[in-house]
Amino acid sequence: MTELEKILQQKAIKPTAMRLLVVEKLLKQQYAVSHKELAEQFEKADNITLFRTLKVFLEHKLVHTIDDGSGVIKYALCQSGCNCNLSELHTHFYCTDCKHTFCLTETEIPNIEVPQNFKLDGANLVLKGKCDKCNK
Repeated sequence: MTELEKILQQKAIKPTAMRLLVVEKLLKQQYAVSHKELAEQFEKADNITLFRTLKVFLEHKLVHTIDDGSGVIKYALCQSGCNCNLSELHTHFYCTDCKHTFCLTETEIPNIEVPQNFKLDGANLVLKGKCDKCNK
């Protein structure tokens, strides 16, 4: 069994050719990518199959989505052992120059109290500025 197959197996995802290709591409990314950016990395990718693959990855908590304010949802691999609970959420950084979004996994989203009778389902904290490459 390959490392890619093990990654999928740990999340109870059946390995298919497309799923293996997508997880391989995501592993090589240093920043979050949109569906379109991911599709452009494949010569003959069926958009529907790619969309379904990302949906399965989301359902099994292999990837998480990021709304960085750019108008396009981006995807990034979750860290090993992550279950996408509120306590595991982290901050993201959107570079205003290169337009890349980075996971800042070491920077947790602070615990925020919501009013009584409110139910918090998620949180999204995006910092904006220049990444290390653009800031040189």
